[in-house]
Amino acid sequence: MLAKTAVKWYIASIWGIIAMNKCVTLEMPDEMHRLILQFAEEAGTDPNAYVIDLLEERLEDAYFLKRAEETLAAHRRGESRTYTLEEVKGELGLDD
Repeated sequence: MLAKTAVKWYIASIWGIIAMNKCVTLEMPDEMHRLILQFAEEAGTDPNAYVIDLLEERLEDAYFLKRAEETLAAHRRGESRTYTLEEVKGELGLDD
């Protein structure tokens, strides 16, 4: 849960959000709306909270994907390295 909170604050800081709620109106196909109502009910929550959870998950995925791409690019530029399992075990004193 700590990682999720950290991501929320990171995303909020990027966009200059100061813990304020905003109202957004969306136009969507009837079928999508029906699914949101259905899935929210199955999850035991209201549609608004369900959509917010979906958006948070998508933003978290986008954040972690960006960080992974940045890490891979740094590795390809030679700015970081990888370690074998044996190296990690040896460093941590976990040799068998």
